[in-house]
Amino acid sequence: MKVSTSLVALAAMGFVVFGSAAVVQADEYGPLKTKATSAGKVLTNPDGMTLYTYDKDTKDTSNCYGECAAYWPPAKATATDKPVGDLGIVKRKDGTLQWADGGKPLYTFANDKKPGDVTGNNQNGVWHVVAEH
Repeated sequence: MKVSTSLVALAAMGFVVFGSAAVVQADEYGPLKTKATSAGKVLTNPDGMTLYTYDKDTKDTSNCYGECAAYWPPAKATATDKPVGDLGIVKRKDGTLQWADGGKPLYTFANDKKPGDVTGNNQNGVWHVVAEH
């Protein structure tokens, strides 16, 4: 009787440990998500819209403003959002906050109409989807 009780307890502990590991993995992108697309599994905003990086940005600095930001809206972060894993938050020159991956600011693309669209990938050779890590 004692052996079976111990096995049940061990099985329950294993469930708790493995169950909590699954929760941590699900949260590794904070409010951002991943989605399977024609360009592979990519990082998306909370609405499922594909996120991109811009080759002309520098570490922790966006160089996309004005007309550029109209076509490539920044992936906005809020003051209550917290960095998670490689995902950080950068401050734009207008004071707004933007998600970044490894210091590269993230954007959506105005011509992507539905979740999973990747029409901005390799635009002008400088815009690239963010593949899942």
